[in-house]
Amino acid sequence: MEKAAFLFDLDGVIFDTEGQYTDFWDGIGAEYLDDPHLAARLKGETIATSLLRCFPDDEVTREEVRRKLYDFEAGMKFEYIPGAYEFLVYLKDRGYPTAIVTSSNRDKMAQVYKARPEIRDIVKYTFTGEDFAKSKPDPDCYRLGTGKCGCGPENTFVFEDSFNGLLSGLGAGCKVIALATTNSREAVAPYADLVVDDFSHIAAELEKAFGLKI
Repeated sequence: MEKAAFLFDLDGVIFDTEGQYTDFWDGIGAEYLDDPHLAARLKGETIATSLLRCFPDDEVTREEVRRKLYDFEAGMKFEYIPGAYEFLVYLKDRGYPTAIVTSSNRDKMAQVYKARPEIRDIVKYTFTGEDFAKSKPDPDCYRLGTGKCGCGPENTFVFEDSFNGLLSGLGAGCKVIALATTNSREAVAPYADLVVDDFSHIAAELEKAFGLKI
């Protein structure tokens, strides 16, 4: 077994949820900010960062939107990106360190665990927006994940879909794999070492791109 660690964003990487978030944040943008395309500017940020960006001087509205988001997330569907579950189990069975590194908060992860309790067992570590000081695209979160997994950035593989997330992984010095689930392959290619559509053939793609045999 080669020494390697694997870090995963959550939405748009493990779960096919970005479309749901686009609908939510575009709705918030239309209702509060006259901006029906708000979601694209926020993807990958922590919730706290996004709320401060949108409502910098309005704590009441920030709290109102936070409550709406909590209610929305309670009703979300968490369907796996094709091959994601199988790949996570494959890594666990072979003893590779894995982590979820998400800008979502712990309330959101509680909803994930309720819908998909198996995630607790197949991913070794989970880091949420409360665990790092700076939001993506800052590399702080992936440096945290890399340090915890103990493989060094040169042996750590980051899976991301948003531009902020991709930049965060690159800034941490990791190998970055972009999933073309939220943005087109052409759009994410400049920010990644490898672009994939999903995890259906990921072991073969990692070996071809990096010589990694897992």
